[in-house]
Amino acid sequence: MDWQAILLSLRLAAVTLLVLLPLAIAVGWWLAVTPFRGKAWIEGLLALPLVLPPTVIGFYLLVAMGSHTWLGQLYERLAGQTLAFSFTGLVVASVVFNIPFAVQPVQRAFEAIPPEIREAAQCCGLTFWQAFRKIELPLAWPGILSAAVMTFAHTLGEFGVVLMVGGNIPGETKTVAISIYDHAQAFDLEAAGQMALLLLLISLVTIAVSYGFVARLMQQRRAA
Repeated sequence: MDWQAILLSLRLAAVTLLVLLPLAIAVGWWLAVTPFRGKAWIEGLLALPLVLPPTVIGFYLLVAMGSHTWLGQLYERLAGQTLAFSFTGLVVASVVFNIPFAVQPVQRAFEAIPPEIREAAQCCGLTFWQAFRKIELPLAWPGILSAAVMTFAHTLGEFGVVLMVGGNIPGETKTVAISIYDHAQAFDLEAAGQMALLLLLISLVTIAVSYGFVARLMQQRRAA
């Protein structure tokens, strides 16, 4: 069992979630309540990781992180190493390819809030932040939880983008998905099977618990 790769994957998923979820809440709310021309193009751009092959996303990210780009040069000056083939590069890639998994559930949750509720909050004298924190966030919580779970689980199992951007550096970019691939290539099917089963169980438990929590929350709202 490659515990180093497993712990690295859990760390990557946690950091990605901490970075992406606040951004997804802001973008999802903005898309849900703001009508503007070209909105469909923005939504389509954010949904691209759902349809593009992971190797295509990984290739463009690898090019963007190269030492010949301003982003790669800036990071190299600040950190003393390249952005590509580093844990930070993996985080950037994970945030990008998880955008639709985080933004879309949040956007749908905010869209489901009737406009009359926002109007009533304004009539009651609540400021934007008071209404957002006390009314909209609790109502959108099931969608936010779904976004968090999908982002975490998807990051754990991602292979193509991670391999393109991070390579296969033990302790730095070698995630559990890459470790499973390496063991399978070496015909070590027992080790590959053990890690695949562990990844399956982690993902299943995470999703099942979140679904149960959302169902319980919705029942409480109906009862209230």
